[in-house]
Amino acid sequence: MTALLLAVGASVGSTGWESVLRMRDDPVAWQIVTDIRLPRSAGAWLAGALLGLAGAVAQGLFRNPLAEPYLLGSAAGAALGSAIGLVAMGTALTGLDIWHRLGMTGMAFAGAAGAVLLTVALARNVQSTLRLLLAGVIVGVVLGAVRDLIELRHPDILQAMQSFVLGTSAFVGWSGCALMLAVWLLCSLGAWAFSRVLDGLTLGEATAHSLGLPLAPMRYGLVLVLALATGTSVAQTGLIAFVGLAAPHLVRSLVRVGHGRSILLAGAMGGVLLLAADILARWLIAPQELPVGVLTAALGGTYLLWRMHRRTAGGGLG
Repeated sequence: MTALLLAVGASVGSTGWESVLRMRDDPVAWQIVTDIRLPRSAGAWLAGALLGLAGAVAQGLFRNPLAEPYLLGSAAGAALGSAIGLVAMGTALTGLDIWHRLGMTGMAFAGAAGAVLLTVALARNVQSTLRLLLAGVIVGVVLGAVRDLIELRHPDILQAMQSFVLGTSAFVGWSGCALMLAVWLLCSLGAWAFSRVLDGLTLGEATAHSLGLPLAPMRYGLVLVLALATGTSVAQTGLIAFVGLAAPHLVRSLVRVGHGRSILLAGAMGGVLLLAADILARWLIAPQELPVGVLTAALGGTYLLWRMHRRTAGGGLG
């Protein structure tokens, strides 16, 4: 499925299949396919894989099927970091060279990581998931307000920030793909290593303690995995809604496995979902395109409403 979607993604654009058919003899067509379409498609899959993995970790950590990757304030922090970066560089996203773009990515990631650290500090520890959740909500609101103030003070960054907030894979290059691949592999290993505590938490904290699981350090590890995966994805593609929420639900509806495997499957499912949505966003009104974050929000919201309606008699989602 992923290979098929990557092939389709390499063929979708303003010039359609023509660039693919002419790429052997036309240097411009070759550049369009290999330097724009392929890294964009691979980047969409990797960003979706990171969000799907982070969503599965968040739902297991908070023991809530409605938990999503942005709960710890990482989205608001990344948006604030991007706003500060745009003010400092004084240019739009479309005018950034590779070094400025790397700087923007670093600012967004630093903002996401800083927001998660602030959330953990406010929660004092990670022993209470409810306190951690409330701290994340507070941090998200406060950092969002700070970003709004910066945008009011510097209205010239509003258009660039709109692209970030709506979500897009248009600016992902091969360097961004390499970074996301490395982080996805690292987070997958970390999530697999800490999956025992998620299995234990499904039975309750008392049971998890009785099994001899070191809950505090393993929770810190899961928070680190969640922050790293979410921050890296948001820094590359902006805010993509519902992928991290819907991917674990789809996996649970198809298979019943432990958290170790379900987190890896949720990552793969998230990659497929975001890549399919990105292709659809490029194709629907070609040669123009829809922001992929808007499309995932519309489709993901519709899917979850259908799930809620279907499972009302069963007592909830999951």
